[in-house]
Amino acid sequence: MLFPRLLLCLAAWALCSSGKPTERKERVVREAPLSTKEHDDAQSFDYDHDAFLGAEEAKSFDQLTPEESKERLGKIVGKIDENGDGFVTVEELKAWIKFAQKRWIYEDVERQWKGHDLNEDGLVSWEEYKNATYGYIL
Repeated sequence: MLFPRLLLCLAAWALCSSGKPTERKERVVREAPLSTKEHDDAQSFDYDHDAFLGAEEAKSFDQLTPEESKERLGKIVGKIDENGDGFVTVEELKAWIKFAQKRWIYEDVERQWKGHDLNEDGLVSWEEYKNATYGYIL
């Protein structure tokens, strides 16, 4: 009587231990963060500036006087207000933030391309890629 129970327990243990690992995989694709800076408005608004303007544009705003910043932000608000009603909706603001992110990505790709296209022919050969990426000499 003890032997069948022991055999049943061993079989159950073998089945449980040989199954697939219960590794939880992320099924949600997350967008890139709006900024690499910490989001703490009590300390600074750097995160908001990056998200709203894009990282490169935010750097240039840091160099402006408060009056110049207000003037330039006023011009940007005109671009964000897509329907021209004088108000910025949440949807318009989200669209602007996505635009700012994409603009930064495209500009970064352009910089990377120029860094890899060593002979400036508009094409990146395998040799150019290896040289720019791994430091091989052509």
